[in-house]
Amino acid sequence: MPEPLTVAAAQPPCTPYDVAANALAHAAVIRSAAARVVIFPELSITGYELDAEPVDPGDPHLEPLVAACAEAGSLALFGAPAAGAAGRPHIAMLAADGSGVSVAYRKMWLGGAEPERFAPGEAPATLEVAGWRLGLAICKDTGVPEHAAATAALGIDAYVAGMLEAAADAPVLDERARRVAAEHGVPVAIASFAGSTGGEYDRAAGRSGIWGPDGAAIARAGPEPGELARATLGE
Repeated sequence: MPEPLTVAAAQPPCTPYDVAANALAHAAVIRSAAARVVIFPELSITGYELDAEPVDPGDPHLEPLVAACAEAGSLALFGAPAAGAAGRPHIAMLAADGSGVSVAYRKMWLGGAEPERFAPGEAPATLEVAGWRLGLAICKDTGVPEHAAATAALGIDAYVAGMLEAAADAPVLDERARRVAAEHGVPVAIASFAGSTGGEYDRAAGRSGIWGPDGAAIARAGPEPGELARATLGE
């Protein structure tokens, strides 16, 4: 096993469409989280606004986030629309560290009105950090057993996701995390939007969490924006 890995699942306040303001909010979380990996919700950098413009990994508005990663020695996984082929963007998970930003994963399983705007990603993905191979997921992906199975087949040490659920659907986080942990024997970390996210979500669930490989919750945030779940995996 690799050395223990400290992870945090964050739910910062969100200003719809405002990449600059949200990058500053993300940066503040990264600096305070004291975690090697900080996970943010689905579309966290724009809010859940399906018509938001794709975010270029080189966008200068992301520089405060990159600087915070450099100072804290952290990897941040945040949500943004990303450019795709033929004018069809993707709902993506971007990875930031002190060297810059890249697209790490594109959501495969779209829901609601998302297919009208976005193209699905084509393949599962992993990201290696500090000897840990992290399987990546975004929201509806976590509810599709085939997604977790295909991701686990790549060889993963943990499964991490950015999510958005309405407050009334908060139990979904526990259900999905426990299923993935039980079926694949890995810890699960989910960052879940809290408060207003833009779009039609005026009250998101929050309740970000980290679950052990046995499915037991080992850290949970509350329902309010600004809360954080943090745990060290592999201890």
